[in-house]
Amino acid sequence: MIFRQLFDTESSTYTYLIGDEATRQAVLIDPVLEQVERDLQLVSELDLTLTHVFDTHVHADHVTASGVLRERTQCTVVAGVGGASCANVQARHGDEVRVGQLVFQVLATPGHTDDSISYLLDDRVFTGDALLVRGNGRTDFQNGNAAQLYDSITRVLFSLPEETLIYPGHDYKGRTVTSIAEEKRHNPRLSGRRREEFIRIMENLNLPKPRKIDIAVPANRACGHTAPAQQGA
Repeated sequence: MIFRQLFDTESSTYTYLIGDEATRQAVLIDPVLEQVERDLQLVSELDLTLTHVFDTHVHADHVTASGVLRERTQCTVVAGVGGASCANVQARHGDEVRVGQLVFQVLATPGHTDDSISYLLDDRVFTGDALLVRGNGRTDFQNGNAAQLYDSITRVLFSLPEETLIYPGHDYKGRTVTSIAEEKRHNPRLSGRRREEFIRIMENLNLPKPRKIDIAVPANRACGHTAPAQQGA
C-alpha cells in the first residue's frame, strides 16, 4: 500500500492519498479545492491513477475538490447518504468500496453532521471530523447531534481493535495520528464520560461559526462547485 498524509494550512485539513501497489489505482480522501494541483502532481509522481475520491461528510470549513478531480480524471466520487447528491456512490454503513485490491469498509458515524461516514482499511480508519486526536467534531450545525455522535464513537469506532490507527480529518496542534486505544484512555470528552456528560460538554462549547460555512456547505453539496460563472466572465 502506498500512503501519504497531506495538509492544507488554511483549514488544517488532512487529505490522504492511498494507492494499491499492484494495480496503481488510488484514492484521495477529503481533498481540498485549493490543493488540486499539488495532489494531482503527487499522483503523477507516484505513477498512480486516481480512480476514486472519498468525502467523509459535507465540510463546513473548506471546499472539496471532488468535483474538479472527477472532471480532470474521471474518478468516482463516494460520499455518505444524505450528503452530496452529486456523488457517484451514496455509501451506507457496511458497504465496501474497492480501489484496486484495497477494500475500504464504510462505517456510518453521524453526529458531527448527519451524513458523516468513516472509511476502514485494514489497520487504519479515516474518521473525518467524527473522532479527532483528543477531541471530536462539533455538533451545533448541519443536523449535528451530540447523542448520535457519542453513539457513533463509542458503539462503532470504539468497537474496532484497539491497535487500529485513527487518521483524522483535521488537527490544529500538529498531531498526525492516534489510535483507538489512545482515544479510549485519553480523549478528555470521552474517556470515562457517560452519554449525558458528553452531551452537556458539546452543548456548552460556544464555538464561533466556521468562517467558510456559508460558502463551503452549499458548494460541497454540489461536489465543490459554487454558483455557475456568468457568460463572458
